[in-house]
Amino acid sequence: MGDVAVGARSGHDGEEHRGRPAESAVPAADSAVTSGSDSGAAEDEGMTGEHTTAENQGPGGTARTPKKPRSFWKELPILIGIALVLALLIKTFLVQAFSIPSDSMQNTLQQGDRVLVDKLTPWFGSEPERGEVVVFHDPGNWLRGEPTPDPNALQTFLSWIGLMPSVEEKDLIKRVIGVGGDTVECNGTGPLKVNGKALNEPYVFPGNTPCSNDDQGGQFKVKVPQGYIWVMGDHRQNSRDSRYNRGEKYRGMVPVEEVVGRAIVKAWPIDRWGTLPVPDTFDQDGLNP
Repeated sequence: MGDVAVGARSGHDGEEHRGRPAESAVPAADSAVTSGSDSGAAEDEGMTGEHTTAENQGPGGTARTPKKPRSFWKELPILIGIALVLALLIKTFLVQAFSIPSDSMQNTLQQGDRVLVDKLTPWFGSEPERGEVVVFHDPGNWLRGEPTPDPNALQTFLSWIGLMPSVEEKDLIKRVIGVGGDTVECNGTGPLKVNGKALNEPYVFPGNTPCSNDDQGGQFKVKVPQGYIWVMGDHRQNSRDSRYNRGEKYRGMVPVEEVVGRAIVKAWPIDRWGTLPVPDTFDQDGLNP
């Protein structure tokens, strides 16, 4: 650049000013900085802002097109997809709704009630405890003779994503009376005993006796193996529970691995909303074997 700047002067001037190269290089440097414009023009442009980028312009002075908001109807399928995925995750890992199909748990639960079942804690190794109301898969022909539901397509879909109680799975709901290692027994009409301790059972259906005095299974004394539970309905004289399935595969016991989860809330109908706590009788001293 220095050579170009000097070569632009006449020969006479070149001889006259040859001894002052620093002064002749200054205009050339200015010319390089201003890209062909003099310093006054650059100052004017800086003051007037003629070559600055406007707020609504892109690089190079081109107009920047504002982004149009996405149409609600284009976002709706995405939102629905996210909702379905969340519903499936909740049903699989957290909570699932179940419908009560019979009167075997009266008056704690009525036919037609909807309960929410905790499916999360079993993932962390939690096992059923005495007094809990649990939902479990049919461990072996307990539901023989029961009518098979015939849901329509909408019921099947809503059940699949967990927004309606399951209508196809063969599940039962009962109260846990004994866990692995317990001895459970019934003599006469009661009381029901666990490890020799009599249970005070205010949840038993009014008019029922804690034990059924019959020859079909109402009288028993069993030792619950580890990894199994013994379950009974609160409507003792109207419940086909562990007592009456001792001729089946697990001799009336329910494998812990078949337990779906604990029923924690009566969610529907609204006027029957409430929790399902463990009764105090299962906290008495000396109950553990």
